[in-house]
Amino acid sequence: MQNLLNNLGQNCINTKNQIDYGEENKQKKKKKMEKKMKKLVVFALIALLSLAMVFAAGSSEKSEMNKLDKIKAAGKLIVGTEAQYAPYEFKDANANFVGCDIWLAQQIADSIGVKLEIVDMSFDGIIPAVTSGQVDIGIAAFTATPERAEVIDFSSSYETSTQYLIVKAGNENVYTTKASLKGQKIGAQKGTNQSQIVKNGFPESELFELAKYPALALEVQNGNIAGLVADQAAGESIIESSEGKLVKANFTFDPEDGAVGTKNDVIQKGNTERVADVNEVIDRVVADGSFLEEFNKAVELAATLGL
Repeated sequence: MQNLLNNLGQNCINTKNQIDYGEENKQKKKKKMEKKMKKLVVFALIALLSLAMVFAAGSSEKSEMNKLDKIKAAGKLIVGTEAQYAPYEFKDANANFVGCDIWLAQQIADSIGVKLEIVDMSFDGIIPAVTSGQVDIGIAAFTATPERAEVIDFSSSYETSTQYLIVKAGNENVYTTKASLKGQKIGAQKGTNQSQIVKNGFPESELFELAKYPALALEVQNGNIAGLVADQAAGESIIESSEGKLVKANFTFDPEDGAVGTKNDVIQKGNTERVADVNEVIDRVVADGSFLEEFNKAVELAATLGL
């Protein structure tokens, strides 16, 4: 009987050991399986990320290619401008778009091998039209500024220009300092660099904005505002067309106010291929002097039209 009890006890111990050993094996297998699963998950994530990067790069290249292909397929380059800013962009006696910027736009279209289509719109609507893809390029004597660079890309510059303060004849020596303009209204075209110059550089004056320069010129002539700010070329054209009613004030702008600016085309942000195409044309026409020649022609034409 004792032997029987001893054998039963030993069997129980052996069975328990086997159970414990079995549980231990299960735990080890479970841990090994968990490690394998973790490795598989990591490998799967790496593979997915790699595929996503390849797809994104391919999509980007395809998208970039499609932008130029779209222009070529349409057979035209759509350019947004505001044709009331002689000598850069305006209309001749037959309502044709003319000016040195229009000539530049034609050179860009020719380089791509397509026709040029001009869309005339308000100046402050051009950049939104470029960013939305409504037009391919904006050409309207744009001055490069940090604020604009946040939403669009600039081409190479094709001209450097200073600013004019244009006043009513007889007031050229009245408004010669910022102090003399304290409390006065200063005009600028809405959405332009000149508007920012007045807003930031003349805190004690009141910014007066209108959409068109001819309307601003009338406000100055009628004595409703002290003067208006325009860049040199446009300012000279405004003065010339006023028939002696407007003059350049003996006023010097501070350099920190953005008195000197460059003229650039505006292009949809990130469209590096289009920027390169435009820059190639601009660099060529600036280097060979043909843009300056067209600028001078536009100045003469604007003068004959009284613009």
